[in-house]
Amino acid sequence: MKTISTVLALGTSLLFLSCADGDTKYQDAKASDAELLAKKVERGEYLVEALGCHDCHSPKVMTQQGPQLDPERLLSGHPTDEQLPPFDLATSQGYVLVSMGGTAAKGPWGTSFAGNLTPDGSGIGNWNEQSFLNAMKKGWYKGIENGRPLMPLMPWQGYAKMTDDDVLAIFEYLKTMKPVRNIVPPYAPPVAGQ
Repeated sequence: MKTISTVLALGTSLLFLSCADGDTKYQDAKASDAELLAKKVERGEYLVEALGCHDCHSPKVMTQQGPQLDPERLLSGHPTDEQLPPFDLATSQGYVLVSMGGTAAKGPWGTSFAGNLTPDGSGIGNWNEQSFLNAMKKGWYKGIENGRPLMPLMPWQGYAKMTDDDVLAIFEYLKTMKPVRNIVPPYAPPVAGQ
């Protein structure tokens, strides 16, 4: 009887240790996944800052030092309620007009507006990795194949030369941003005679 009790106790101990060891491995895997994601997000933040994404995609507020990023609307694109002043493109003699906040541009291609890159549904909240890669590396609006192309001044051709890992690091970082509800105006083709 003593032998059976000893064997059962030993078996229970081994089972407990086995489960505990498996639990530790699971926790280690979770920790390493979280660490990898944190590094990816950090890399994405670095790339967003270094590549100047705020220049076009973040609305500005006017200060004594000129336009500064609006911290409440970072990367939320051209403000839906910001109307552009009238401009006669025909007399521009080949110039491109950029809005005061840098979120809209008008040229021979029409008028384009910087998109909302925040994780709100009005931005990239419903995008997946593939749609982000398609937009950034193939120049497809919202990553939709056979849709319209991304319009100037979006420099997607430069992003196309980046590694998929770097582009996806940007995507991971953008998903950590504060979601900002902002429906960006649609691209406006050029008007004949203007």
